Amino acid sequence: QVQLVESGGGLVQAGGSLRLSCAASGISVSMNSMGWYRQAPGKQRELVAAISSGGSTNYADSVKGRFTISRDNAKNTVYLQMNSLKPEDTAVYYCKSDARWRTVVSGPLGYWGQGTQVTVSS
Repeated sequence: QVQLVESGGGLVQAGGSLRLSCAASGISVSMNSMGWYRQAPGKQRELVAAISSGGSTNYADSVKGRFTISRDNAKNTVYLQMNSLKPEDTAVYYCKSDARWRTVVSGPLGYWGQGTQVTVSS
């Protein structure tokens, strides 16, 4: 069975940092594309960052220069380093995986984690 488990969320002040982790089982992060999405109450879920099996990355304009996606193949874990956090970054953050890059960066398909809450206070 495929399982994605996010951790690392919490409450931080504006300007602070958090690192989210996505621990995968049943799939290899080195052989799949991985992504991070977020969803605030009453808003649509949006792509934050993605990394391909080859290491290519993609970021939303709103987080470019502040967030970094990476993976540790030995730990089968994907990370999202979030710096210079803003109140508008407040959301539930979800990990996503699929063998296809196109599936990870668009639409509801693929495997999803349960989400972790990030709250940024002003």
